[in-house]
Amino acid sequence: MSIGAAQILGQLTLQASPIVLTRGIATAMGGALPIIAITEGANFLDTLLSGGNPIDLDNVFANYIVLPGATLAENQVGMYPFANQAVAANAIIAQPLAVSMLMRVPAKGNWGFAVKLATMTALQKTLQQHSLSGGTYTVITPSYIYSDCLLTSFADASGDDDTQQQVSWRLDFIQPLVSKAAAAQALNGLMRQLANGSKISGTPTWSGYGLQVGNPASLLTSGLAPSIQ
Repeated sequence: MSIGAAQILGQLTLQASPIVLTRGIATAMGGALPIIAITEGANFLDTLLSGGNPIDLDNVFANYIVLPGATLAENQVGMYPFANQAVAANAIIAQPLAVSMLMRVPAKGNWGFAVKLATMTALQKTLQQHSLSGGTYTVITPSYIYSDCLLTSFADASGDDDTQQQVSWRLDFIQPLVSKAAAAQALNGLMRQLANGSKISGTPTWSGYGLQVGNPASLLTSGLAPSIQ
């Protein structure tokens, strides 16, 4: 049975490259860089030298699985006193969304361990540079696309059942409440208001409280304690 284009696209997106680097180092590459572009360089060459099919998605360097616990909504109820019960009943504080991916990278082929060492080193350096340069991530899952995420952890998640060491790696992402696009939009709106805003009449002062120089008692009586004056 032939594999349709939709199935190949779904396998490529969800299994082989569900993480896309945005902004940061991806700015010079059109604004988006799929993670498969980083992980398949050495593996592509090894597959050719081994006589395999480099187009086969089952032979990619890494496969990804969405870990349980991803959130689509995360709210916290305010526990502090409110003016009335009607306000308290609707006091919901939104929390950032979180998603974690499990990356499986078993060593395969004649040069499997050398390819794995070179690829993982390049991936670590690239992700570190991307995060330090203000880059974000888009994480694609079967149920939701998390955009403008930040990478919070990249750690070994191998278990006792794995036949190889460091074969499973966990990538934790968090989606902040305020994205860079929303912040830029708010900043642009503020700058427009400042550019078109009203002028300040008179000479600006600190707060209108005049302090008599040389008289320490004026600190109490001039403005901080008007009732004493």
